[in-house]
Amino acid sequence: MASNPPTPHSPFASYDGPGGYDTTDGVTEEWNPTEDSLRAQSRSGGRHRVAKRSNFARSSTVLGVGVIAAVGAGGLATAQQKPPVSIALPDVDLPDVSELPGVGKLIGSGDEKQGNAATAAGNAATQPLTALTYTTPADEAGTQARTQTSSDAGEALRARILQQAEQQQAAADAAEKAEAEKAAAEKAAKEASAKADAAEKAAAEAKKKAEAEAKAKAAAKAEAERLAKLAASFALPTSSYTLTSTYGEAGSMWSSGYHTGLDFAAPTGTPVKAVHGGTVKSAAWSGSYGYRIVLELEDGTEVWYCHLSSMTASAGQSVGTGETIGRVGATGNVTGPHLHLEVHTASDSRLDPAAWLRSKGLGI
Repeated sequence: MASNPPTPHSPFASYDGPGGYDTTDGVTEEWNPTEDSLRAQSRSGGRHRVAKRSNFARSSTVLGVGVIAAVGAGGLATAQQKPPVSIALPDVDLPDVSELPGVGKLIGSGDEKQGNAATAAGNAATQPLTALTYTTPADEAGTQARTQTSSDAGEALRARILQQAEQQQAAADAAEKAEAEKAAAEKAAKEASAKADAAEKAAAEAKKKAEAEAKAKAAAKAEAERLAKLAASFALPTSSYTLTSTYGEAGSMWSSGYHTGLDFAAPTGTPVKAVHGGTVKSAAWSGSYGYRIVLELEDGTEVWYCHLSSMTASAGQSVGTGETIGRVGATGNVTGPHLHLEVHTASDSRLDPAAWLRSKGLGI
């Protein structure tokens, strides 16, 4: 409770109510009324010990009585939790406490006093006394300044929170972007690796194909060289000819039902040559074949020359490649002059003369 300190050398007296002060007791200490002291004095008949002092003392007493009145009315005088400010009031005659608003009920007489005392006791149990304070303009300015400072601090905190949220969002966006870039880089790397693998596979296949082609070309070249050598050792049976019937051709003109050789149509008397070096196995008339020469080669293959008009080689004679052994004619079962050529293996199996001649490097 705020109160002014007692004036030095102030005499003290007992206050007997509106009637005046009693200084006979020689009391030397100050009495500031409280709710408990008022309640006690109410029970004792309303006699209060009050310091008889100067205007300062009276002001303090009035402040104490005002506090009790505020408590009796149920209100608490505060200045927004600011420190209490001591004030001085002008020197006035103190009224009867019972006449003060709200206080008279607390200190009434008889049953009313007891009821008020009980009520006051109940209020005292729930509501503590406080100091009467006064808010000055400077305090209000300070309050506004603190309010403004609090508002500024709140805005600063809000700005900081927003900044942190933005930073976190930026970090999250950056992380997401980095993850997307990483995924894109991994995908690009996989695609590049796949392309590289595909390119390597294609290169390997191309290389393999090129090697195969080169090998095939080499084989073809070797075969051509072989055939060239064979061609040098083999020769066509005649020249200035026309192929009229091929091997295996079907017809009633042939006793076997199909043609067993290759026919070279040419004028009568056209030279007939040995296709390869060998030995004349026979040279004589042979029924439907007319005049026929059988030339046996070194591997046992037999070459038959049929329908000859004349024979210039005899049995047992060795001949070389390209040597004339007879002439084209129309003897035997024929429809016109031509050379009927047949090829037999050593086991007497017939071969296609055209294919055999090609296998020896000869083109017909």
